[in-house]
Amino acid sequence: MPDRPEVADVVVFNTCAVRENADNKLYGNLGQLRPAKTRNPEMQIAVGGCMAQKDRDTIVARAPWVDVVFGTHNMGSLPALLERARHNDEAQVEILESLDVFPSTLPSRRESQHSGWVSISVGCNNTCTFCIVPHLRGKERDRRPGDVLAEVQAVVDAGAIEVTLLGQNVNSYGVSFGERDAFAKLLRACGRIEGLERVRFTSPHPAAFTDDVIAAMAETPNVMPSLHMPLQSGSDRVLRAMRRSYRSAKFLGILDRVRAAIPDAAITTDLIVGFPGETEEDFQATLDVVEASRFSAAFTFQYSPRPGTPAADLPPLDPAVVSERYGRLIELQERVSAEENRALVGREVEVLVAEHDGRKDVRSGRVSGRARDNRLVHLGLGDLAEADRPRPGDVVTTVLTHAAPHHLVADGAPLRVRRTRSGDAWQLRRDGGDACGTPSDGSAAAAVGPVSLGLPTLRVGPR
Repeated sequence: MPDRPEVADVVVFNTCAVRENADNKLYGNLGQLRPAKTRNPEMQIAVGGCMAQKDRDTIVARAPWVDVVFGTHNMGSLPALLERARHNDEAQVEILESLDVFPSTLPSRRESQHSGWVSISVGCNNTCTFCIVPHLRGKERDRRPGDVLAEVQAVVDAGAIEVTLLGQNVNSYGVSFGERDAFAKLLRACGRIEGLERVRFTSPHPAAFTDDVIAAMAETPNVMPSLHMPLQSGSDRVLRAMRRSYRSAKFLGILDRVRAAIPDAAITTDLIVGFPGETEEDFQATLDVVEASRFSAAFTFQYSPRPGTPAADLPPLDPAVVSERYGRLIELQERVSAEENRALVGREVEVLVAEHDGRKDVRSGRVSGRARDNRLVHLGLGDLAEADRPRPGDVVTTVLTHAAPHHLVADGAPLRVRRTRSGDAWQLRRDGGDACGTPSDGSAAAAVGPVSLGLPTLRVGPR
């Protein structure tokens, strides 16, 4: 959002409903926009995504200055809804119960030149008692492999060298068209796309994670040695109450097989503290599994009841108990992350330079990016001349010199800087073009106009 929101033509909130604080953030942001809307009635405000699917008419009732509310299944309707709201001078609310147009087929202008996200499915067939996603997103719907690969190819043609495949449960991909090993085949097919250097995916579900996927990861050179594997709890009793159809022994067995096939794999996870009924013994089981798993990082949450989920009606734990346990979990994972990162100091790594990963880079003279295992690395550039400095999308080979729980540092001069198509595309955009990409020979691509999604705009030239 601009510092002066009244200069915006359209402000769109794409919301999440997984945690309770998303509600507070949305209505807080909408409240901050009200004065700007009063000063500039022509500005339009739209709210979409899971919160919109859940709250529907409530949003307009609480924030009547909102122009459009659209759900998780009709993102493509936004331009028409904005125009209808303008024409009718009243809020438009449209919530579909099933997917109309797959979101990835819509035109878009990607923020990153070097990295793209491609959805392979929407929805979820699991019934976890804490999760509201199936209620809001519906049953899993998979895209055909040819459609996914065509989009991946288009992203690569536009200059990207890294693609992340997205789905609520990627390793159940294929259930819609009856192909059990479809996800492993998709990973291998991505390995045959020329110019695609890095493939990632998120998120798998431990219950459906199979050895053919591990083999595909290990045997496909451009599939990166990183894996996000949500644990949620290390207690088998709590996992049963969550309706998570695996137990801690199975989870640890998956990690063992992944590391046997991919020794350098960095594994991250999700963890929930304070699920209703969690005892100190249950929580200790979580600590034990976290200690054994050696996660490179963990996304940790205090349990947040979501209306409409089975767990929402269960008696909550004392917040003070949950907070204290949460602190102990954070302390443990910080120690494990720091130990795992320190073990990498002195190692040579290949880093894909990003544009926004490091907030302190300007002050420190570093650039930042992601190693192949997805760890964040801050890079010193030594005495590199300006013309030789890596651009976002370029690849730097360097040696790690320092470790912290959440990042690594390489303060020595880079060993190599490889300029890439992605860096060329970034430079073309920076220099005044809005190119979709750069040809594989590295020559400049012709600038093209911005994608507008049909929204009214005053801009007719490149941004």
